[in-house]
Amino acid sequence: ALVGLIIMLGRGLGEVLTETKVSHTLVHKIIFGIGINTEKKAMLGIMAACMVVIGLLGTMAGGNAILAPIVLPIAASVGLSRSAVAVIFQAVGEEALILGPFTPPVVTLLGLTKIGYGEMILFAAGPVALITLTATWFMLQRIQRRTKQINAYERLENVDRFAPTARNKRSTAVFVVLFLSAVIYGIIAKAETSYVAVVMLGLAVITGLVGRLKFGHILQLVVRGMAGNVHLFFLFLLLDPFINFIELAGGFKALAIVLKPLVDLGGKTVVVILGGLIGAFGISGATVATLKMLHSMFYPMLTKLSISMLAWSVALIVATRVSNFVYPGANMFSSLGFAETKDIKSMLKNGWVVAGCQILFLVIYSLLFA
Repeated sequence: ALVGLIIMLGRGLGEVLTETKVSHTLVHKIIFGIGINTEKKAMLGIMAACMVVIGLLGTMAGGNAILAPIVLPIAASVGLSRSAVAVIFQAVGEEALILGPFTPPVVTLLGLTKIGYGEMILFAAGPVALITLTATWFMLQRIQRRTKQINAYERLENVDRFAPTARNKRSTAVFVVLFLSAVIYGIIAKAETSYVAVVMLGLAVITGLVGRLKFGHILQLVVRGMAGNVHLFFLFLLLDPFINFIELAGGFKALAIVLKPLVDLGGKTVVVILGGLIGAFGISGATVATLKMLHSMFYPMLTKLSISMLAWSVALIVATRVSNFVYPGANMFSSLGFAETKDIKSMLKNGWVVAGCQILFLVIYSLLFA
């Protein structure tokens, strides 16, 4: 219930950041701070903006909805293809969701494994994201060369661009300082999960007040945002009795028996690899549900074999990212829509390359650290 509440509050904070134009101001600062005048600079700028905004808001659809009106005219001005922009929206968005401190996958992962956010970033999510972004960068160059003539945006001149006001800049500065302070303190103090809920509500209220929103309006925005994720709250509540039912029915014991020959053959390494592959290709659904389901399925073997939670975290991350890259789903189609293209072939090409790199990393990591 606590994890579900935090995920709801994250959506509420996102509504406040959108209303006060903090998200828009961050995108503006990143894009124009880089000084975009070439294709590669445009790619880097859009990637950085995606990482920050989606990592803060915790939703790809919400983040890309803010990004698209700002970055598409810029992409058009330097000749980026629609296909390249769509690939950026999805590939970077997927990794932002495993790096942002308040995103649903991160909150769920930390709650299940009990590792710290700093550890998770340095030894699990960070390396996976680095490998993904590196592979995507090289694929982007190929996709851009192949599609810049056949799937281009119309060149736009004198585009009306978002220009942050003094109030927007002030709200953004306050938010960034408070956000970084809260994250650093939480890492140093090894704060409990409940700390995140207090931080998110506090950030929403203070940022809203600095942005000259009335207190009542801030609460309305938070409640409206929370309502958008209420299904995840009930998902967490209902998953627990569902998992208990499977356990009492002997499902997890049966799984252990089926996997026993493989575990005897490969030990800890096989358990970690199997967890990642079963999640990637055998379980389809919401990320938080997949994380919970996988952890419950494998927990008896994890404890019996004393498997490192960091290695298991990598397995969980790969399990939930690979499935989004290799199968056309909501994240892929929403990215195509925001980039105004139907080139799913480029998305899948990048997705399968990224998936291969992530699975290879999981195998190597499990051999070394499980």
